[in-house]
Parts: sequence; structure tokens; C-alpha cells
Amino acid sequence: MTRYGAQFGPDITFLGVDRCDLDEPQSYADADVVILGAPFDGGTSHRPGTRFGPQAIRMTDYLPHDGSRPSLALRVDGLQDLRVVDAGDVEMYSGDIERSLPALEAAVTKVVAAGAIPIVLGGDHSIAFPDAKGCANVLGQGRVSMIHFDAHADTGNIEFGSLWGHGQPMRRLIESGALRGDRFLQIGLRGYWPPPETLDWMAEQSMRSYEMTEIVHRGLTECLTEAFAIATDECEGVFLSVDIDVCDPGHAPGTGTPEPGGLSARQLLDAVRRICLELPVCGVDVVEVSPPYDHADITAALANRVVLEALSAIARRRQDARDGTRWDPALPLLSGRAAAIPQGHLGHSHDH
Repeated sequence: MTRYGAQFGPDITFLGVDRCDLDEPQSYADADVVILGAPFDGGTSHRPGTRFGPQAIRMTDYLPHDGSRPSLALRVDGLQDLRVVDAGDVEMYSGDIERSLPALEAAVTKVVAAGAIPIVLGGDHSIAFPDAKGCANVLGQGRVSMIHFDAHADTGNIEFGSLWGHGQPMRRLIESGALRGDRFLQIGLRGYWPPPETLDWMAEQSMRSYEMTEIVHRGLTECLTEAFAIATDECEGVFLSVDIDVCDPGHAPGTGTPEPGGLSARQLLDAVRRICLELPVCGVDVVEVSPPYDHADITAALANRVVLEALSAIARRRQDARDGTRWDPALPLLSGRAAAIPQGHLGHSHDH
């Protein structure tokens, strides 16, 4: 079978990386990371449009799509220092959630079994179930923890008469046994959902949910440090799920259920970088980018950078492990460069 490619629009890869075909194992046998598109919004409860998210995340960048992105912050090139390939979109018809989610789970399982990290471009958040379960299928049931950035807990039970939707994947993951409730960390919750009975269920599962009031009071850095200790206890890997609505709508307007008062774009990028630098990340998804509601590509650009931040940090983590080094965030940008600025030329101008 030839590569399926894109479900909507031209068959572009993430920033120009090489293509692969999941039905041809040799095409991704040496991959460190496999990008997958999940163009699905059949689980949406309010504003749709996330089926166009993968295309927007892949393409929204003002630089050439040349398969190279040197990180100023981390001094690595996540697209070059890692072997990153793009498998295109998984065929997911938004009118059939019970067929689409298993198709994605099979694709993610195949990637993880090949030894690569799947990065899934959504799509609404219902895809988190097949994404994280695909990792657990290979690494072991209950052996994968979850760090989940979101305005909403996504732990609903039956919504609109269905067990499946973008407000329920985290409950389904825990109920299935794929992930443990006591290794489930949620960052950025706020607003007016879910109701008390759902919060009671979450407490019974020993979930740890950091609502924005706690994050503001304690600081995001301290909350993440605490979450990291839980996520790495008795687990083989960490799955990172980023709902773009974790950010304030001013930073991410193009999403289905915007909730004021969230993280800034800077806070999200810093957190994703730190997670992928410090933790054994086994899978990532970036979801709920809805281009029809975006303005000036603000949301798509942020989601693109979330993916790049994850790739750069994974590359930096591996380089440090290989070289016995440790990245120093306080290092000046030009430190170690051969051509130093001559003494006497700092801050002075000369008329000739």
C-alpha cells in the first residue's frame, strides 16, 4: 500500500522532513521520531475545525521548509540531530469515531514498536486515547504516565449519549487500565467544567490536577517539579498531551472551547522544553488547533513551535546523555563562538 498522505489539501511534511510509509517498515526503521497527522474532529462538543489542524501545524512557519531548525535556546537542530520522518495523516473519517480511533491506535502502536517516538498532530482531544494507549500497548499497561496540559480535565463519562468524545479520553484511558490514575498529571485546568461528581471520580483515581489558581499561587516551575517526581515513579515513559487551549485565548484563539485566564505562550513553550529535556518522553500529541477560528495563524504558529520545542529538547537530552554534558540555560547566546567581539567595541560607536 502506498503512503496515504494528507487527508485534506497538499501532501506536505512537517517543515520539509522526509516522508515515510507505515506499511513499509524500512522507511522508518532508523527513525527517532515519526510525525503522524490525526485530522479528526468527530469528538468535538462545540466549535469544529480541528480536522484541519495537522495541515496548519505542519505548514505554519515563515522559514523555508528545508528540514532544518537550529534552536537558539538549546544549540541543537531537532530536525537534523534526530532522524524525524512524517508518515502523513492516518485516515480518520470524522463521522465514524469508533472506526477512526482504532486506526490511529494501530498506527501509534506500530511507531512505538519500531522504537520511535510518535508525535501526533491533532485533531480534537479524543485522539489522546489511541495515542497514549498505543504507547502503553508496547511499553506496558500502567507503565506510561501522562502529563496533560489543558483548560479542561477531559474526564467526562457519557456526553451526548456517547462514551467517546474530546471531553472523555482521560477517563477512558484510566478505565481501560492503559494508564494509572495516580500517574496522571494535569496542568492548567480552569473555568467551569467538569461538575463536582466528575471531580469526585478524579479524586477517587488519585489524579493530580493543577488548576490555574494553584499554579499562579505556587508558580509553574514548582508545580512542574512536583509533577515530574510523580510521573517518573514506577513508569517506563511519559506521554505529553498538549491541548492548545491550555493557553489564554489571547495566545491561542483558534480552538474549539476557549477559556480565558490560561498560560502564556512563553510558559507553555518553556514547560514543554523542560519536560522533554528532563523526562523520558515516549509520545507527544498537540491537539485542538482549529484553523477556521484562528486569527493571523497565531494558534497554528504556537502549535508548530510546541512540536519544535519538543523535538529540540529531545535532541538536547540525547546529546547531553551521549556527551556527558548538561545544558545550561543561563549561557549567553554567543558563548563559545570563535569570533568574539573585539574589546573596546562593546556599546561604542565610532564616526569615520
